[in-house]
Amino acid sequence: MINVLVADDELPAVEELAFLLGRDERIGTIHRAVSGAEALSALETESVDAVFLDIHMPALSGLDIARAISRSPRPPAVVFVTADEDCALEAFELAAVDYLLKPVRAERLARSISRISELIKDGSKVPEMITVDQGGTTRMIRRDDVSYVQAQGDYARLHTAEASYLIRVPLSDLEQQWAEAGFIRIHRSYLMSLNHVGHMKLAAARPSVTVAGAELPISRRHLPAVRDKLEATRIRPQG
Repeated sequence: MINVLVADDELPAVEELAFLLGRDERIGTIHRAVSGAEALSALETESVDAVFLDIHMPALSGLDIARAISRSPRPPAVVFVTADEDCALEAFELAAVDYLLKPVRAERLARSISRISELIKDGSKVPEMITVDQGGTTRMIRRDDVSYVQAQGDYARLHTAEASYLIRVPLSDLEQQWAEAGFIRIHRSYLMSLNHVGHMKLAAARPSVTVAGAELPISRRHLPAVRDKLEATRIRPQG
């Protein structure tokens, strides 16, 4: 069970988030705070695995609290909850697990809880973050949210469940840099994450793989390497 603290200077926002969290069977005790001072006090006296922090609180902001608890020997996982994306970059520089936009959707919150659970299981290993630009706004996304990457000249387009992002890095560079993270080249135009594979057709005339709902081609040149990787990771090809 994951014990959490919800901190927001608006009590209705605290209660709404606490209600959503309480519906998830992975959540244990839910502590509440309506100021930064109350949040720090609760963190000193209670056993907390994760903190859901509103960024824009008076006196002590969510960012201030995150900085304070980052100095702890065993800091809880931090999830920022806010109505805007202005502080996303600074938030992830503080090793935030996630960044939720208000109003918080139940399915999005469930994903955040899953990330917290994974961190606890893995010994609080901070996920790899990537800086991307979208519409003039700098954002941070998790690398493990990227299902596949598509080459676009000297650029690469990162595809996630929510959107796609163009970065100025050649696909060949990402192939080398992300190999240890479970990404494999399947075509001159595609790099896929083995963690997001849904279905494969390797014995067909036109080999392909379904990744996050998208059917991608596997070139004959890369097919042997894909087969070897699947065997090594014990993923059994279909068809």
